[in-house]
Amino acid sequence: MLLASLAAALGTARLGIWQLDRAAQKTALHEAIVARGDLPPLTIEELATRPEQVAAQEHRRVQLEGRWLVQHHIYLDNRQMDGRPGFYLVTPLLLADGDAVLVQRGWLPRNNRDRTQLAPVKTPQGRVRIDARITPCPARLYEFKAAASGAIRQNLDIAAYAQETGLRLRPLALLQLDSAAGPADGLQRRWLQAAPDVSKHHGYALQWFSLSALVTGLYVWFQLIQPRRRPR
Repeated sequence: MLLASLAAALGTARLGIWQLDRAAQKTALHEAIVARGDLPPLTIEELATRPEQVAAQEHRRVQLEGRWLVQHHIYLDNRQMDGRPGFYLVTPLLLADGDAVLVQRGWLPRNNRDRTQLAPVKTPQGRVRIDARITPCPARLYEFKAAASGAIRQNLDIAAYAQETGLRLRPLALLQLDSAAGPADGLQRRWLQAAPDVSKHHGYALQWFSLSALVTGLYVWFQLIQPRRRPR
């Protein structure tokens, strides 16, 4: 009984510590993301050209000049902003060195009657300068086979899209940021900065520590206190 109670108390306490560690890891990751965002913007020469370089640059800001390749517009369907369904507009930006990079330019609402009726987007001609943040590709959604092609899609894979278009795409994606000097293109860019949700880990930790205390209390009561009270 002693060994079983000791194992249960220590095991549940260890699970509580693990939950606190998970909360600390998420908080540290969020702080690292914020710290990267405060670093000076990268230039085109510093922007990753190989997949193994991307992880070290995620969430960094970047300032680039290039030309929009509007013939390769992609509208990612079923994306929400402020609780409304719509599209993320993704357009390749042709850089000065001949490479291109996918830019998630902004969000536009969906026509509730006909999803193929897309709202007009003002895309400047010629060279543009954008402020952006390096980001992982948009989260993948479940898709049918037919939804993997055409201008309106569910998901977008960089390597596959480079092969499809013949573009020399950098192995990363950018999230365009609002700029005072930027054009009024009608797109919304109220990107949410994901904050760590550590409350559930603290709640789980409290449950595990409570269970550990309960096991310890029950053992002390039934194995130590109760036997001494019976003779009296």
